[in-house]
Amino acid sequence: MDTLHDAGNLRIRRLVVGSLDNNVYVVSSGRQAIVVDAAAEPDRILAAVDGLEVTAVLTTHGHHDHIGALDVVTRELELPFRMHEADSGIAGLEPEAPIREGDEFLVGESSMRAMHTPGHTPGSTSFLIGNHLFTGDTLFPGGPGATRFPYSSFDTIMRSLDERLFRLSDDTTVYPGHGLATTIGAERPHLEEWRSRRW
Repeated sequence: MDTLHDAGNLRIRRLVVGSLDNNVYVVSSGRQAIVVDAAAEPDRILAAVDGLEVTAVLTTHGHHDHIGALDVVTRELELPFRMHEADSGIAGLEPEAPIREGDEFLVGESSMRAMHTPGHTPGSTSFLIGNHLFTGDTLFPGGPGATRFPYSSFDTIMRSLDERLFRLSDDTTVYPGHGLATTIGAERPHLEEWRSRRW
């Protein structure tokens, strides 16, 4: 498990799990924690939060590689399955507690805010805590997430970037669903390039 940030009252750790190298994030403040994307390998996720009070398990979107450990992790932690309900059909199950735009999730002295950022999937949601942004498959180093699926839309994902994510400050760190972190400032100069190539 990698520690990506540990300063002030906030600690961010990452597990890379499953055959598609998904990122699972454990965001903690004090003795409380939030898990972002229980993707696979539930035993590793549960071991990573041992000794912490997990207040929420949040899902960025309904693709199978992001929800593979969800059932076991939420059952063991006695927490509801939380995801935007627009992805219910993709995931093949309804969230027990739907995530909506602007929802706040408390963790220690901080809170994480849900930002609905559709395009990759209709219910794709990013989560912001301080200047740390968890984007699932909406934004990666080098471009937006894939929009080749029938329910995806390149124009919609670019609107999510333009109107939501790139209104954040340049020093906002982006933690994607796969691969390494980046910043809004590092990616901002490439928006028009992405728009021109349409991926």
